[in-house]
Amino acid sequence: MTVESVFPRLEALLPHVQKPIQYVGGELNSTVKDWDSCDVRWALMYPDAYEVGLPNQGTMILYEVLNEREGVLAERSYSVWPDLEALMREHGVPQFTVDAHRPIKAFDVFGLSFSTELGYTNMLTALDLAGIPLNAADRTVDDPVVLAGGHAAFNPEPIADFIDAAVVGDGEQAVLDITDIVRAWKAEGRPGGRDELLLRLAKTGGVYIPRFYDVEYLADGRIARVVPNRPGVPWRVSKHTVMDLDEWPYPKQPLVPLAETVHERMSVEIFRGCTRGCRFCQAGMITRPVRERSITGIGEMVEKGLKATGFEEVGLLSLSSADHSEIADITKGLADRYAEDKVGLSLPSTRVDAFNIDLANELSRNGRRSGLTFAPEGGSERIRKVINKMVSEEDLINTVATAYGNGWRQVKLYFMCGLPTETDEDVLQIGEMAKNVIAKGREVTGTNDIRCTVSIGGFVPKPHTPFQWAPQLSAEATDERLTKLRDSIRGDRKFGKNIGFRYHDGKPGIIEGLLSRGDRRIGAVIRAVYEDGGRFDGWREHFSYDRWIASAEKGLSGTGVDVDWYTTRERSYEEVLPWDHLDSGLDKDWLWEDWQDALEEVEVEDCRWTPCFDCGVCPQLGLDIQVGPTGKKLLPLTVVNK
Repeated sequence: MTVESVFPRLEALLPHVQKPIQYVGGELNSTVKDWDSCDVRWALMYPDAYEVGLPNQGTMILYEVLNEREGVLAERSYSVWPDLEALMREHGVPQFTVDAHRPIKAFDVFGLSFSTELGYTNMLTALDLAGIPLNAADRTVDDPVVLAGGHAAFNPEPIADFIDAAVVGDGEQAVLDITDIVRAWKAEGRPGGRDELLLRLAKTGGVYIPRFYDVEYLADGRIARVVPNRPGVPWRVSKHTVMDLDEWPYPKQPLVPLAETVHERMSVEIFRGCTRGCRFCQAGMITRPVRERSITGIGEMVEKGLKATGFEEVGLLSLSSADHSEIADITKGLADRYAEDKVGLSLPSTRVDAFNIDLANELSRNGRRSGLTFAPEGGSERIRKVINKMVSEEDLINTVATAYGNGWRQVKLYFMCGLPTETDEDVLQIGEMAKNVIAKGREVTGTNDIRCTVSIGGFVPKPHTPFQWAPQLSAEATDERLTKLRDSIRGDRKFGKNIGFRYHDGKPGIIEGLLSRGDRRIGAVIRAVYEDGGRFDGWREHFSYDRWIASAEKGLSGTGVDVDWYTTRERSYEEVLPWDHLDSGLDKDWLWEDWQDALEEVEVEDCRWTPCFDCGVCPQLGLDIQVGPTGKKLLPLTVVNK
């Protein structure tokens, strides 16, 4: 049965909202397939505004992977701003896709990708606008399967009431496997209803269905155990890992946005995973092992992507892009190839110990020479040992001296505040490091026209990291520490004016901490925030700490636990953590031993280049770290001529 577009009703509302272009669809390389010719239909949502969601690589990849399949349809949806939400409610327009403006409720699967937990209230907004019951238990066979993915899905317990399923790890193969199960169930006439479909998904061992697990609590509020309540449901759910990235060269046809977005470039993921072992970094831990895309695969993706989009910048993405074993050949080859086209190259923030001037020059050769960003993370040598960020201040100063000496004038340094065992002195060392950077820049260049921007974020302990047991610094203590740092920088007459200082107060970090390490009891808090008008909590102008705290008091009433219990409390080895039944491949004992090493300020090497440290990933998942170089060159070998 054909599903009609809601655009005729939506179009009348668009003159009355800001940035109406973000809702109209029709982007270059977008896909609209015939509804009736497909038997499995996905709505994919990045639960944030269009300008943030459209460039998201994960959503873009799954959109293309699914639409390449015969008989499968995938469309995109993003969060609508409050002005349009109010009009949609007033005029009865449901949450829609931007591709064909079909109502979300008509799809088989509603997949949401969460890179941050602060998108949870946006999910509830979308469900409610779509006419899908907020509680998974209230849905019928005609409602879509609400599926969570992304990094936040490694602990989906806070949203367990609202989702039907979660997938942890890489999504490319997972969405195709789920598609096959949905297709077979529908072809058989949907036997056993919604429950049977979810049971089939659960029995794969790679899809987590919260309703099939019961959580039991101890008298003191801790979890006693999480236990399956159905036969055939696994005790632990495994993550998905794609090993050969060259078999998945997506996106082949990157989307070109109609409205301005946070990233105006074509991006290629050059490798996945990281074994640097930074103890605070959830992304590095949960994406192990390292899997490099080949130099030839990267060259082909860049060539096809530029032809398909017309972008003038290529982002070479990964958690630590300069660690690709062939990064020098990649950057030189691409810079040579696109010299006449003036296609620029960019990397995310560069590790101090992976930076060299040859690499920097290749990155800036065809594009503009922007500032360099480095992430020491900790201000003092001691705290960098705690977090296993093996960068000395001498390394940083030498690197910065090289950069300033080769024409750069602006450096940005990223740090965190509130790291385990941190003191005021550790944080004040951030200011001293910035002053030393300015001093070295002046010495090397002979000019005072040198800038250093210090950017600081609050540390949030994350699941599946060695710091998952750590206490979080309170919002008040974070703000006090940052105020001391700000005053020490501004009070310096010699360097203060040349140091930019940007930081977030401690309040959003506490709420992120509540959501990242929460359990199912937090669902009531999220719902209370949503019902009180909470939206776009990742945006400073929309976030309300007071709303979250008031909702937590309401939602956690009678449970015996509160916000501090989830955030500033240290966990013990014996405690059952809410995500223990979700297997990231990491051995829990190894994580605990690394936590103890952190407390003793013991550093651990990168296992790509040293003997195995038994983190558990490779043997448990039957995988291997992939290390180059291959000795190959970019394809094609010749420089492009116009």
